[in-house]
Amino acid sequence: MSEYTAKDFKKGQPRWCPGCGDHFFLASLHKAMAEIGVAPWDTAVISGIGCSSRLPHYMNTYGMNTIHGRAAAIATGCKVANPKLTVWQVSGDGDGLAIGGNHFIHANRRNIDINMILLNNRIYGLTKGQYSPTSPRGFVSKSSPYGTVEDPFNPAELCFGARGHFFARAVATDAPGTIDILKAAYNHKGTAVCEILQNCVIFNDGTHNSVYNKEGRAKNAIYLEHGKPMLFGENKEFGLMQEGFGLKVVKLGENGITEKDILIHDAHCPDNTLQLKLALMEGPDFPIALGVIRDVDAPTYNDAVEAQIEEVKSKKKYHNFEELLMTNDIWEVK
Repeated sequence: MSEYTAKDFKKGQPRWCPGCGDHFFLASLHKAMAEIGVAPWDTAVISGIGCSSRLPHYMNTYGMNTIHGRAAAIATGCKVANPKLTVWQVSGDGDGLAIGGNHFIHANRRNIDINMILLNNRIYGLTKGQYSPTSPRGFVSKSSPYGTVEDPFNPAELCFGARGHFFARAVATDAPGTIDILKAAYNHKGTAVCEILQNCVIFNDGTHNSVYNKEGRAKNAIYLEHGKPMLFGENKEFGLMQEGFGLKVVKLGENGITEKDILIHDAHCPDNTLQLKLALMEGPDFPIALGVIRDVDAPTYNDAVEAQIEEVKSKKKYHNFEELLMTNDIWEVK
């Protein structure tokens, strides 16, 4: 049992709009950290710029509200400099995938042991409603009054393309689901990306309405669990099967289909082909995948750097600056 409670991680009074998904996520993060049991003074929360990036101000941990798009770079330096710290990086879809997109892909490629939280409301909220890298084609906003003519990033596709080893998804209003993936991210050694679907009640309210309440998730989402069949629906009456190189939705009992015919989720499979197909599913034809979609072990950047330093040190004749000076020619001036 953890000796901490959610209260141990709380600080200050959040200043977000009433109903903002950030409130829901913050409460879940406090509870998850309490259940994880890492002390507040062994935890760091790093953010960039944006509504969601105010989050470190409300954490009774070490924290930095850094600069736009650079949260992953700061979090990487934090983890390498002090590997004992548990590092959480919090970004919005604009901060994390636009100006911060380069850092996002390289953090995944390097597999630095940090937990990257991507709060995705498909809009720039702090700067008053411009479209973001995850806004859908045709989206009307202050910066696209006639609709965007761009296709959006899918965070999972970007993570997998950068050779990411962990990807999970939850809905901000689903506290149990959010806490589960945050705990899984902590237990994963390496870069762990958690996409949190949330609404911006001012500039993009309703963007995730199909799964934003419990009833909607029962109808329109599938909770993936490693080693368990991919069943969904209000009564688990639907499932996923493979059809050619793709997936199809089937109903149990129809055409002789039983639970034995349903695909089993393997989050630990190194080949991400099926995991990516699951992550890319969209309604209304398919359910939205929630839970841990990919969780594969791999060497971490910070462990490799630390091991390399120790290896080099063991081969050197000097171990501090004074010894370094004594390794070269020495003159005594009188």
